[in-house]
Amino acid sequence: MPNKLSRLKDMTQVVADTGDIEAIRRFQPTDATTNPSLLLKAAGLPHYAELLREARRAAEKQGGSDAEQLADCCDRFAVAVGREITRIIPGRVSTEVDARLSFDTQGTIARARRLVALYESLGIGRDRLLIKIASTWEGIRAGEVLEKEGIHCNLTLLFSFTQAAACADAGVYLISPFVGRILDWHLANTDLQVHSPTDDPGVQSVDRIYRYYKAHGYDTVVMGASFRNTGEIEALAGCDRLTISPALLEELEQDSGELPRRLSPALESSDTPQSLVEANFRLQLNADAMATEKLAEGIRNFIADQVRLEQQVAAL
Repeated sequence: MPNKLSRLKDMTQVVADTGDIEAIRRFQPTDATTNPSLLLKAAGLPHYAELLREARRAAEKQGGSDAEQLADCCDRFAVAVGREITRIIPGRVSTEVDARLSFDTQGTIARARRLVALYESLGIGRDRLLIKIASTWEGIRAGEVLEKEGIHCNLTLLFSFTQAAACADAGVYLISPFVGRILDWHLANTDLQVHSPTDDPGVQSVDRIYRYYKAHGYDTVVMGASFRNTGEIEALAGCDRLTISPALLEELEQDSGELPRRLSPALESSDTPQSLVEANFRLQLNADAMATEKLAEGIRNFIADQVRLEQQVAAL
């Protein structure tokens, strides 16, 4: 009898939320995503030790200040990890721009172009890549520019309908709404009781965004992310894509139960299309305490892991 993972793959593109090569080989996802936290973990794995040293040597050869060499080394390491992943998966790998550029549109654009150039120097084309950018106003504007250049983007750290609507209006390729972190905030800050996955505010958020995109003909791909349990995943079966950690992939693989489709393009939406100017975007985001706090926290945490990775590189 098919397990739930295989059933899920029949209706949704499964993406591995990891940089662990062995886990990717085992679960055979279509795509894979990385971020500074996952790269920091990868840097500690024996498989990647030589890749990190190679990146450091290449950065030293390139020259520049110590800070520039550290940034160059981390970019090269991210691309080296991405290259390894593309050898296993048939689809795209997501590589993230330094989170310290989250409020710098031009800086994000420049760094994204740099990552793409590094990939292309290794023979990996844009059709195999997604550049991950935080879903700030500045990040969304960077994504809009990059998409017009044929550089497809994954807008991440997305916690609100406002962010999703702005991303669709900008024509970005894909968004990553974070399910589990939305639930985390509500459990910590409200009296919410979750009796079933349909009560989960993270699941509800992705359901709303998916319906809105499909009902109004937006091409932007919805990829649910940051899951806390398989119930959240099952409640979103049928979503365009879901990026899932190895631990939850294994749980799905071990479960042979039924898995009905929950989302389909035929679903209706009660939301009307909106084109947001900057002032309205910021006002609406500010009104959403959960989204404001989780976006800021996510950026801080990615920056902290980026700094730790740089410290590890500096100690080589």
